[in-house]
Amino acid sequence: GCEPPSEGRWGWEGRYHGQTPLKGSPKQGASGNTHYPAGFVYIFLGLYHATGRGSDIRLAQYLFAGLYLLNLLLVFRIYCRTNKVPPYVFFFMCCASYRIHSIFVLRLFNDPVAMAILFLAINLFLEERWSWGCLLFSLAVSVKMNILLFAPGLLFLLLQRFGLLGCIPKLCICALLQVVLGLPFLLVNPVGYLTRSFDLGRQFQFKWTVNWRFLPEEVFQNRVFHAALLLAHLAGLGLFALHRWHSSKENILTLLKDPAKRKPASPPSCVCPLNASAWIVFILFSSNFLGVCCSRSLHYQFYVWYFHTLPYLLWCTPTTKLAHIFPLHRVLLLGVIELCWNTYPSTVCSSLSLHICHGLILLQLWYGTAPTPVSHTPPTSRKPTATSKKAQ
Repeated sequence: GCEPPSEGRWGWEGRYHGQTPLKGSPKQGASGNTHYPAGFVYIFLGLYHATGRGSDIRLAQYLFAGLYLLNLLLVFRIYCRTNKVPPYVFFFMCCASYRIHSIFVLRLFNDPVAMAILFLAINLFLEERWSWGCLLFSLAVSVKMNILLFAPGLLFLLLQRFGLLGCIPKLCICALLQVVLGLPFLLVNPVGYLTRSFDLGRQFQFKWTVNWRFLPEEVFQNRVFHAALLLAHLAGLGLFALHRWHSSKENILTLLKDPAKRKPASPPSCVCPLNASAWIVFILFSSNFLGVCCSRSLHYQFYVWYFHTLPYLLWCTPTTKLAHIFPLHRVLLLGVIELCWNTYPSTVCSSLSLHICHGLILLQLWYGTAPTPVSHTPPTSRKPTATSKKAQ
């Protein structure tokens, strides 16, 4: 079933009872404390005034419908550059997800705002406009912190492209924008702003979890369990960075060198050859997906964090053995994931099914981008033939 209207009411009205430049830290509102950075405040404050102090919900829905179409345009442009996903998949992306339409047009959450800005930043990365891309990436982080799940992949790409010294100015762009946007809050209450807006230890409510319903609530809220998920996340990032993202045969520490001083990189030899654009997208999307798999909790609006990346993650790698057994396995995985996110309240079965689907996608990404084994066959020595001996 669908969640009750009160949850949708929170999605819209709860946006306007948050941080103010006067206090510098979140204040209590209709839906409780807000936990969002400064960029969120400015964007939704603009929406607040544009919709008659939040009263014209229909106008807000029209604006978010426009945002939805813009988001699709940005995602399609990314997919066209990679040339990996067949056109019929776009139908499922546009028409087959009730939950995504609800998040954008019915609930009016800030998650799709952050993701639309993020996809614009990725488009700029594909155009080799890294400084502008980093600026928009930081802007997306200032709307919602989940964008930081893409940060490990972005850091790897910056080091790969510019080396350590060349990477520092790009990181400064990201940091400077956060300071500028948060300045009205930082001047008044820096501790309150930083601890509430970037609260990495916030406890989630068990009733809203989509991915951990099969656990007892005591385990779900246990800090040891949270630490284990963090370690799993870091281990996954390390493994992918060392063995999948890093295509060169040299040590990964060579990324710290100036690119001009590195040895010429040979083209990546893997089971699934990717062009330059596809490789950038693969690193960013897989970085985010690893974070989603290891999240302490996934609420219903969090589906938009990775929904538009799932087709790429499923189609960017070949799965020849599984494809022969069941050719529509990718579509089936998309359907099961959609069903899990549409189950309210979540159940033990829906949560387990979601983890199984995530695990299958991870396995496909790992083995689909594995380096091709190099054959070390010794050169065959040609023995002199009988005729050659006679000729001698």
